[in-house]
Amino acid sequence: MAKAKWPVYGEITGPIVMIGFGSIGRGALPLIERHFKFDKSRMVVIDPRDADRKLLDERGIRFVQEAVTRKNYKDLLTPLLTEGDGQAFCVNLSVDTSSLDLMKLCRKLGALYVDTVVEPWLGFYFDNDADNASRTNYALRETVRKEARKNPGGTTAVSCCGANPGMVSWFVKQALVNLATDLRIDFKEPGPDDREGWAKLMRKAGVKGIHIAERDTQRAGKPKPMNVFWNTWSVEGFISEGLQPSELGWGTHEKWMPKNAKKQKHGPKAAIFLEQPGGNTRVRTWCPTPGPQYGLLVTHNESVSIADYFTVRGKKGDVTYRPTCHYAYHPCNDAILSLDEMFGAAGRAQPVLHVLDENELVDGVDELGVLLYGHANNAYWYGSQLSLDEARKLAPYQNATGLQVTSAVLAAMVWALENPRAGIVEADEMDYRRCLTVQLPYLGPVKGYYTDWTPLEGRPGLFPEDLDREDPWQFRNILVR
Repeated sequence: MAKAKWPVYGEITGPIVMIGFGSIGRGALPLIERHFKFDKSRMVVIDPRDADRKLLDERGIRFVQEAVTRKNYKDLLTPLLTEGDGQAFCVNLSVDTSSLDLMKLCRKLGALYVDTVVEPWLGFYFDNDADNASRTNYALRETVRKEARKNPGGTTAVSCCGANPGMVSWFVKQALVNLATDLRIDFKEPGPDDREGWAKLMRKAGVKGIHIAERDTQRAGKPKPMNVFWNTWSVEGFISEGLQPSELGWGTHEKWMPKNAKKQKHGPKAAIFLEQPGGNTRVRTWCPTPGPQYGLLVTHNESVSIADYFTVRGKKGDVTYRPTCHYAYHPCNDAILSLDEMFGAAGRAQPVLHVLDENELVDGVDELGVLLYGHANNAYWYGSQLSLDEARKLAPYQNATGLQVTSAVLAAMVWALENPRAGIVEADEMDYRRCLTVQLPYLGPVKGYYTDWTPLEGRPGLFPEDLDREDPWQFRNILVR
């Protein structure tokens, strides 16, 4: 597709500092080149590995081969973000770097900031001295929300804005608008003006919960060898979150809680966690192409932020409505096999971690959307059905999974550039229409589907089960026990 056909959304007048140049950083680069006016001589990429340095060298983009650490981040980043005139933009696509500390530094320096996850410094995920409550994404998110409350306004920093968390929060709002329209609920499009209005609309629509329901069918041309972890996006990131406690936003309709579930003691208390790893916890869910399927209940920021955002409180601050919300992820088959090997070996990761790129994969689709369930129309899935073939045509250096992430980063950058004094925000707080307008050209078919499936269906029927047959959408029926 000709470069001239791609819109330029604005000018980044200062330096661009990209931290991390793995699969997502590599894919984000051509989108930044297409859609922003900027001086390439003022862009720098930082990464401890130089595997894809040639992509930068051929563009004349500076590369710094160094790890960003707790000890060096201020000395390393400050001169890069303050070099020359204009407003800098920090694009943090790394692992093992504190999102909070980098965000605070950028805001202090007046630099715009975006990341895809609340990431901690190296060692957090595997700290044997930390209890499970402190290892949750709820706890990590609370550190950022606390900073937002303590220092409101100021330079924009977008927290947690990839595909999920990120894009799926915009899908939730669009899906809710579609559902409310179909249910003939009286509301003004494109939706309420504030968080309270959105929460009341979801309650009025009768939504009991939301699955971030995903099925990745991308496959490689060769079988996965032993002692190698394959995935279609960051393996380090997937292993880290897969070994965190399983976590979910906890709805007011729930009547049962697993014996190993724990409540949070601080903050909005919008989520619970299970004393077991998310990468080894299965739930029943539904996607349009496969229909009913198993998904992994891996912790994600959006499980907490969406449940928190759509909470309705009474006059005394008591919670009167909240949807259950969690990830229900079926990664590519090679990633499922990799997880089985890892957990079968007492949770020890394989010695080789590898992201399957667009040249190794032969076909498949990443079907990523939101399943709003429990309402009068039963369940409604809305999302992206992006194929590997289409991703290849749309942008270089990424597969379908990667493009769903990098296009969301693009949307976040556009929104931040257009709203430079919004303070610290999550995707739920951004203009979903504007962000989806930017992102939709990269998502393949984006459609909605109703289904009459419930988690009570498709059971073998040969064994006794402890189910709630009066309310199919209880978590008791969703969790695979």
